[in-house]
Order: sequence, then C-alpha cells, then structure tokens
Amino acid sequence: MSRAVVNLPRVWGAVGAARPYYTYTKEPSQPLQREPDWLTAPEAFAKCLKSGQLVFAQGAAATPQHLLTAMTEHGKAANLKDITVCHMHTEGKAPYTEPECEGIFRSLSMFMGGNVRKAVADGRGDCIPIFLHEIPKLFHKKILQPDIALIQVSPPDVHGYCSLGTSVDCVRAGLVNSKIIIGQINPHMPRTFGDGIIHVSHLDYAVKHEVPLPEHGGKPPTEVEQKIGQLIGDNLVDDGATLQMGIGNIPDAVLASLKNHKDLGIHSEMFSGGVIDLVNRGCITNNKKTIHRGRIVGSFLIGTKALYDFVDNNPFIEMLEIDYVNKVGVIAQNPKMTAINSCIEVDLTGQVVSDSIGTRMYSGFGGQVDFIRGAAEGFDGLGKPIIALPSSTNKGESKISPLIKPGAGVVTTRAHVHYVVTEHGIAQLFGKSLRQRAHALINIAHPDHRESLEKASFERLRCMPSP
Repeated sequence: MSRAVVNLPRVWGAVGAARPYYTYTKEPSQPLQREPDWLTAPEAFAKCLKSGQLVFAQGAAATPQHLLTAMTEHGKAANLKDITVCHMHTEGKAPYTEPECEGIFRSLSMFMGGNVRKAVADGRGDCIPIFLHEIPKLFHKKILQPDIALIQVSPPDVHGYCSLGTSVDCVRAGLVNSKIIIGQINPHMPRTFGDGIIHVSHLDYAVKHEVPLPEHGGKPPTEVEQKIGQLIGDNLVDDGATLQMGIGNIPDAVLASLKNHKDLGIHSEMFSGGVIDLVNRGCITNNKKTIHRGRIVGSFLIGTKALYDFVDNNPFIEMLEIDYVNKVGVIAQNPKMTAINSCIEVDLTGQVVSDSIGTRMYSGFGGQVDFIRGAAEGFDGLGKPIIALPSSTNKGESKISPLIKPGAGVVTTRAHVHYVVTEHGIAQLFGKSLRQRAHALINIAHPDHRESLEKASFERLRCMPSP
C-alpha cells in the first residue's frame, strides 16, 4: 500500500503563511494558490507552537503520533505553558499527559481512550460529556477555537489531494476552524471516499513520516462473546437490516453469526474487519438502504491491516462527517436499523452506564445514544436498539446491578432501552414496568447472582419481580 510522496511545484504564493483565505473559504477540497512548507516535525512546532494555545489532534487509527511526540518534546524544551490538546479517542502513547508535562500540556477529551484515563483520574486532564454527533458543533460554534490542527493524511495525488483516510468524524470541523494545519504525510494511510478530502494547499506545514497504522482486533471471541453474538444474530438481525456496531469482540462475534443473512447494510460511526468476510460472501450488499444505497457508511476506523487495505481506494466505502452519520434523523431513515452497543453496567430498571466506573471516567458518550435513539425512531418502525454485555466482569461481579455504582453516569436512560443481551439470553424491556424489567434482567444475569438480585429488587421496588 506504499505510495510515493508527490512534491508539487513551488508555484503557489507564500509558504507557511497565515490563513487569510479562510475568510472567504472553508472548503478543504478547494485548491488554493499556495503550498505547504515541507519541514520536519520539530521544525514545524518551532515555528508555530506557543504557550496558551489550543491544539486539535485527529484520532483513532489516524492519530498523528509522530507529531504529538514532537509537540511534547518542543513544549518541554521551550518551557511553554498552558497548552490544551483536544481530541476524541487517540491511539498509542499520549506523552503530553505524563506527570512531567503538568502545566505545559493538558488533555481535553471528547471521548477518552485508555492513554489519557490516568491523567483525567489524577486531575491533570479533562473530559467533555457530549454526544458524538454534536462534537463538530464545538468547533463551528467557536466553543473550541484551535490554534493548530494536527492531522495525518495520505500523500497528495497528482492533483494535490490528500485523504483523511481512517478518521473523518469531527476532524473536518476541527481543521477548518484552526488557524494552522500541520499534516503528517503517511503512505500507509488509506485513501477513502466521502468527506475526507483535503487539498495539500490547505496544509501550512507538511511532515513526511512513514509508519504503519495502529491495529486492533483479530483475536477470536471468547465463548461468552460468541454466545452473545449468536443470540443477536439468530434472533434480532433480520435480512435486509442496516447495522451499526462499534469495535471489539462482541461486534465481531455478531458479524460472524450473519453468514447466512442476505442484503445487510452498514451505517455506523465505525466498523470492524468482520464486515470484509460478509462483503465477500455477498451478505452485505447495502441494496435495501434508502440512503447511500450500495455503500457502506462510516466515519472513523480502527482495526487490522486487512481492514485498512479493504477501505483503501474503495468506492464501496463512504467516510462521512460524524454530525451527519450519527444524526438521529439520518439513522432513522435506514431500513430495519439495528444498533448494537455495549456498556459497563445496567441496573435493574434498565439504566445503562457506559462512560464511567463509579466516579472514575472511563470513555465517553460516543455514538451510543445517537444510534439507540435512531434505531428506535426508525421510519419503518422495524429498528432494534440493542445493549449487549457479558453478564459478569472478569472478577465475577454482576454487570446487571441492583443500583448503579455511586457517582457513575447514566448514558442511555431506562426510557431509551429496548433490548439487553447477555450470554444467558435476551431481555426485551420496551413498554415494561419496573418489576417486569427487573424480572427480565434477572433472567439474563449470571446464575450465581440471580438470587441476590431478586432480593435487591424486592428491597428496591417493594414487590417481587414478575413477568
């Protein structure tokens, strides 16, 4: 998948100049009469990084780790202060969050990855609770006004166009509202179709750095995950359904159970390598979709090299902005919209905790509520909002709990929930009373915890759980 970096002729005006052209255009696919300054990463940050700035960083598989490392080193060496780095989930190390960077950098997460959790837990980082589809509004409404955007793109083609590749999501909103754009040019970045096109002339500084993208997945699901996937595939996914699912072994297990399904579609903020086999088998055709018919729709990706190769230069895949992909009204237009999301715990009334473990922040809202609601509001009335989780933790604690842990946050409310699935069965909660919900959830809890959950339900509701 290697490509040669194209050095365009230096004929377009000032190099690395300020961006007055954004007063009349914010469309990154429009060629401008300028070109970037091709520098090393340390040289780029020496020119533009200053104390008190806000830096936006692209995320997921497109995380520009080389740029972030160089930014951190320059910030320390130059004795800079009070630089905020805002981002969604990022991959790899986050050196700017290390204790020695306190006072120099501060992470601001709109969806947390594991690389910044400790900084947030220790008070050296921040997070914003926000629906995924609303993140671009932070930039367009000038709530966040980045001084610098750090992105990773494919090399420019013969016309000068680069691709944001595996991560479009909120990146387009972030970069068009930034004063300076630094682009890491990586031949390993796939070229994708959709909203991720940016002409090289919009980059202020271009940094060549070739490195394979980070990979996730490829491991076989556990017996529990496989059982959950089979239950969902056999009972809740119809032929002609449009699917949304995130990353992880449960989504992969669901996909593995769909080999005999027909005319499936994908409309999801992200998808995993499990779709490749279903495409090759003819199970995923997108033929029944009413919008983007014949196309898989996504917004960001992280998976294996096989997934990156699959999306590279593939018009079957459309990578679109997250405020469109995750908009409830758009999701609802897809036929038999089936949204499959996971969580940390569910209480006996159906409240879903997904972003925190007690008071400790763990991730974020992401697209769970967007798709749970979009599936529930499906125009055809055939959508299925699904929460899937193992019945117990690795330590043997029940993930179906009498009460949510003190300090934990409800992401998906009890009114949003329709289906909850564990390896022990499917609980259909929509339209059911609290005691009926408790009964259904206890029946899919781990057998070791059912008696204590029944007692807790009686204490909470003052009546026995009942169908």
